[in-house]
Amino acid sequence: MMEKSHAFCAVGVHSNASDRRESPKARPEQREKKDAVLFLHGMGGSAAEAAHYQTLFPDSEVIGLDYHGITPWETGEEIKATLLCLKKRFECVSVIGNSIGAFLAMHAGIDGIIKRAYFISPVVDMETIILSLMAQAQVTEAELKKKSTIPMKNGPELSWEYLCYVRKHPIEWRVPTAILYAEHDNLTTFETITAFAKKHKASLTVMPKGEHWFHTEEQMRFLDDWLCKNR
Repeated sequence: MMEKSHAFCAVGVHSNASDRRESPKARPEQREKKDAVLFLHGMGGSAAEAAHYQTLFPDSEVIGLDYHGITPWETGEEIKATLLCLKKRFECVSVIGNSIGAFLAMHAGIDGIIKRAYFISPVVDMETIILSLMAQAQVTEAELKKKSTIPMKNGPELSWEYLCYVRKHPIEWRVPTAILYAEHDNLTTFETITAFAKKHKASLTVMPKGEHWFHTEEQMRFLDDWLCKNR
């Protein structure tokens, strides 16, 4: 339903699996910073986007996890392993999760590992999104169950296993969290994000006229100001 994965890297530098095995040994300059921030990109994004956040966290090492999408149960293990690795090198570790990156973080079992989370346009109700995609494609649950997976012309593959997973694993999240939401988010309603923030005691900031994908100069300026106020 999502992307594909593997390897984390220092800000702005892509790496492969062998890089990931070597990086925990650390270069000397990496040891100078006490904290780390792991960036988890959204669909179609990349670990290199982490470079944008380094200036916003000058006292921390900002690292991007170079996954390319998969299931939450597979990616969750990768996220957790990466954070445990970082925890050995840094005093405190936080997470920035963008869209599906936030969803994957919340299914990684990392509540006791990270200090804080910053979620940008987080996906908090995957079941509704999947059902919406099924309705658009005129696919019934019975049909999806029978075929297991159904490819879509314009979008991610529909998966019965994925739908069953999100139904059986509702989000349980106990990390201090700040959420940035856009008024015109086309994946999550205001009512849904408000209820989620209230249930999980997260702070919620709404950008008027904003979009799910923060990318324009105005949107990025708003995002940067929000992070500076909440870090």
